[in-house]
Amino acid sequence: MLKLIVFDVDGTLVDSQHLIVEAQRRAFSEHGLEAPPRKDALSVVGLSLPDAFRRLVGEAGPIESLSHSYRRAFQALRVDPDYEEPLFPGMAELVERLHRRDDIQLGIATGKSRRGVDHLVDKHGWQRWFATIQTADDAPSKPDPTMLLQAMAEAGAEPSMTVMIGDTTYDMMMARDAGVAAIGVGWGYHAPGALFSAGAVTVVDTSTALGELFSGPLNDTKAGPVTPRLAAL
Repeated sequence: MLKLIVFDVDGTLVDSQHLIVEAQRRAFSEHGLEAPPRKDALSVVGLSLPDAFRRLVGEAGPIESLSHSYRRAFQALRVDPDYEEPLFPGMAELVERLHRRDDIQLGIATGKSRRGVDHLVDKHGWQRWFATIQTADDAPSKPDPTMLLQAMAEAGAEPSMTVMIGDTTYDMMMARDAGVAAIGVGWGYHAPGALFSAGAVTVVDTSTALGELFSGPLNDTKAGPVTPRLAAL
């Protein structure tokens, strides 16, 4: 059986925090509202836009209008060289190394739009690298498990053979509710302690440490797509 490794995008593969915070600031400014503190702005990364703004302004706030304003600001900022979305150190090499293995399939599950993911894939030459790509356009917002359930169905993978890699509690809870092992990364937007509390089996600090979890042959066991090191966690 092929193993499925599903990546979150913002905060896991891509360092998009400056772009996200500025897009939020512009959206709030357009509505005459004070933008949330940076910590609060980043705390909702990973959610769909309506759910993110619902948490920031409450159910009675201009959720849909803020979402539209954010999308416009984000698209404008994306072509501004001052607001790049670089990959985190070592992640380009890790994704390529995993892609080249014949015992692994790769997937994406993200709160980004399909358009945003297509831009990322085109930018890094990842066309046809991912067996499944799930976005905010395809499923309910994280932590609802639908994205992962759809990813596994599309890739033909069982939960026991699947792992989710992300930086937020929403990723960890989504994986837990889908019956999938969750690995947290410590360079993203939620603290390691929160990731463990939400269901992470481990949290790694570097792309090198993450790659080491998949450095050996992946045996067909109930432990899923893991090396002996990850299986022992």
